[in-house]
Amino acid sequence: MQVIPEEHSGNLAMEHIESKIAFLERANMELSDVVYRQQQELEELRMRLSLLATQLESLRGEDPTYTAEQERPPHY
Repeated sequence: MQVIPEEHSGNLAMEHIESKIAFLERANMELSDVVYRQQQELEELRMRLSLLATQLESLRGEDPTYTAEQERPPHY
């Protein structure tokens, strides 16, 4: 086991704490970026869902008009 003079052990402890803080700050920034991107994607998906719901409602209100090729032949 290596013996570390007392004045250096305090410096090592401080460096260890500073290293941990730097790591946590970086991890926090990365998580913040992920949350931001997810929020942007969520807003886009909500907008698209709203648009699709509007389109679906407009289609429900319309009577379907068929061309002669689309019309089903009568059953005999």
